[in-house]
Parts: sequence; structure tokens; C-alpha cells
Amino acid sequence: MLLNRPTFRWIHELMDRFNSSIICIRLGPSTNVIAVSSPDLACEFFKKQDEIFCSRPYHLSTFLISDGYLATALSPSGEQWRKMKRVLSREMLSSPTHKWLQPKRDEEADKLLRYIYNQIKKQDSVLDGGLINVRTVTQHFCGNTMRNMIFGTRFFGQGMDDGGPGDEEIEHVAALFAIMKHHFAFCITDYFSWLRRKTDFDGHEKKLRTAIEVVRKYQDPLVNERIQMWKMELERRNELMIATIDNPSNAVEWTIGEMITKPMILKRAIEEMDRVVGRDKLVEEQDLPQLNYLNACIKEAFRLHLFSPFLPPHVSTMDTTVAGYFIPKGSHVIVSRYRLGRNPNVWADPLRFDPDRHLLGEGKQMVMSDIQLRMLSFSTGKRGCPGMMLGTAMTTMLLARMVQGFTWEIPCNEGYVDLAESRNELCLARPLMVVAKQRLPSYMYPK
Repeated sequence: MLLNRPTFRWIHELMDRFNSSIICIRLGPSTNVIAVSSPDLACEFFKKQDEIFCSRPYHLSTFLISDGYLATALSPSGEQWRKMKRVLSREMLSSPTHKWLQPKRDEEADKLLRYIYNQIKKQDSVLDGGLINVRTVTQHFCGNTMRNMIFGTRFFGQGMDDGGPGDEEIEHVAALFAIMKHHFAFCITDYFSWLRRKTDFDGHEKKLRTAIEVVRKYQDPLVNERIQMWKMELERRNELMIATIDNPSNAVEWTIGEMITKPMILKRAIEEMDRVVGRDKLVEEQDLPQLNYLNACIKEAFRLHLFSPFLPPHVSTMDTTVAGYFIPKGSHVIVSRYRLGRNPNVWADPLRFDPDRHLLGEGKQMVMSDIQLRMLSFSTGKRGCPGMMLGTAMTTMLLARMVQGFTWEIPCNEGYVDLAESRNELCLARPLMVVAKQRLPSYMYPK
């Protein structure tokens, strides 16, 4: 693995070499890692035999992130996992809680508009509009929203006068993304457990421990100060911060980039926005279900530009047979989101960004999930993401406000927008830098 980084691309190259949608790789002395890239096989694992493949591996990264498997998404099956899943589903991510926290999300949507508006006004004398780092905007929108909902504050420090993040928020968000990058990241010691605490070949453990320390430096005091509850409360809040910041920000950055390079897509999204919402009021969460084309743009970004190449590993709890293949107990099954969404046997012209492929016809509302598992945005089954409603609302609202509030253009000194994918990750190789121009009357932008 050390010679074949990034590991996810190496695994996909092996699948290409063997021309197979399922392969088994032996990592370490005894771990069978089974990679899957077809929707039919994904359904076999996660629908027909979901009960058998609902556990998680005992990895150092997940142990550290969950403070000894106290959280939900990363923990192996057992009583603690079931208890925390109930807590998340019934208390923190339930429909009543989602509705109760809407004012917090609305507040951040207003702050988003004001921040971009301020950037334009600061630069308008030099540029026709303002040069915006879309990655910074989207990542900190998600970070601010989650901090506001979980901790009751947008910033850990004072923030910036223009509404942007301060040093504390920049450090916090960077640490969250470092954690996302290093969990389930094929660390050597995950498969050679006897090397733990003896060596750190790839620097994986040190980077992860450092990132966790940064996150807890900011989060833990707020939890302890405000609610003085059991450790369980701390873990479920830490988990929510990690789980809801990556996909929304990454999807919207890619979508804005795709829209700028394909002006007709941006034009249709704007026309729909003006028709459904109008230009005399700001788009709100209650409007989102009627924005079918905008939702289709988000779904297309989730199909083509996911943040993580694989779903977190599912571990088999017993010997079984799937589609004629013998799967030993303890095998790690990883389904490739990357290959599902780009499967040419499922999707016509799979590398083309085409929201129309998700529209169901006149009068029919688009849905984010895909019951045939031709793409996987939020997982499914017993390990399905309980935050799908929240993640979808955050992603769509972020894009909706950016589309309604501003026009987006290629910088005048550049002839094109570079949408090259990073070699080591699935995000853009370079942060998206584009020009935003005010689209609404000045009084429409919240103070």
C-alpha cells in the first residue's frame, strides 16, 4: 500500500486490470478487503444481506475519532452502536428537531449572502464584481451552520469584521477535513495491528491525533460549559460536526464550477429560481422541494463528484455467499461510490454533468436517494446516514442562495475554469476561484 498511493485509485486500477466489478484484496496477515462497484452487487450486500454486513472494522482511526467507539457511524455493531443510533435518530436528527433548528440554518443562509456581498463591495472598485474562493465559502458555511446548531455560536473567536471566519474557525474546519481524509484511509497499522504504537510509516496516526486535538480544543469546552452532561453527549456532537461538513461543501463547489463551464445549466437554474421564488424575496427552505432542477444539479454532483471514493467499510459478521462468491466472516466490504456513479453500464455518457438525467417528468418531484443503488450519496440499510434530511437541506440551501443572490463568471484574466480532479482526493485540484456579481437589489441582502 505504501507504494500505491492513493490507495483508492490503486484499487480501482486493479478492478480495471481484472475487468471485474468485485475483487478481493488481502491486506495484512488476515484481512480480506472486498471492493464492489456495481449496483446489483451493492444491493446484494446492503439490501438482501444487510443484517450480515452491518458492522464496522476495529481501526485505529475510528477508535481515536470516536473516543473508543462511543459514537454511531464509525462503531462496530453492538449495544453502544444501537444506543447511539437511537439517540441520533430520535433526538438530534428527528423531524421535530430539524424543524426546531431551522432558524439557525436560516441565520447562516443570511450570513452567507452578506459575506459574499461584502466581498463584492470591497473589490468592486478594482474588479467588476468580487473574486470569491468558493471552497472557503462553502466549507465555512457548513462549519458555521453546524456550530450554530450544535453549540449555539457561529464562531469560536470573534470572526472577521466582514462576516468571514477567524483564525479559530479556519483551524477548526481544516482539522475536521483532516479527520475526514484520514479515517478509513488504508493506514498500514489498521491491517498490521502489531505495529501500532511501534511505528507510523505514513505519518497517518500523528496527523489524525493532531487534528482530533484541534477539534476538541474548540468543541469540548463549549459542551462541558453549557450542558454538563455525560460523555455520550460529547461524542454525538463531535460526530455530527465531522459527518455534515464534507459532502455539502464539496458538492456545491463542484456544482458552481460545472454551472460556469456549462452556462445553459446555470441559466436554467436561475430561470427556475425566478419562476418559483421570484426576485422580491429570498429563497427559503420551504421553497426547496419545488426547485426540481436545482435539486437535480445537487444530485448530479453527488453522483459524479462525491467527497469520499468508498462507503465506510461494512464488516461481515458471519460466513456467507453473495452472488456466488464466498465471503468469509470478518471481511471488509467497500462499495465504490466513485465507480457506481460513473458506471457506463448504468449511466449514459457518465462523465458528463447532466442534471436532466435525474428529472422524472413534468409535475414529478425529484428525490435524492436511488433505491436501485446506482449511486450512493448517503448510504443505505442499517448503516444508512440518519442525517440525510439535514445534509440535503444544507447542500440545497447553500446552492440556492448562491444561485439566487449572485451571478457567477470566469475571472476576466482567465479563459476557462479548471475542473481538474485532485490526484489524491476527489475534490477539485485547486480551490474554485470565480467572480461573483450582485444580482438582487442591495436592500435584499441581510444586514
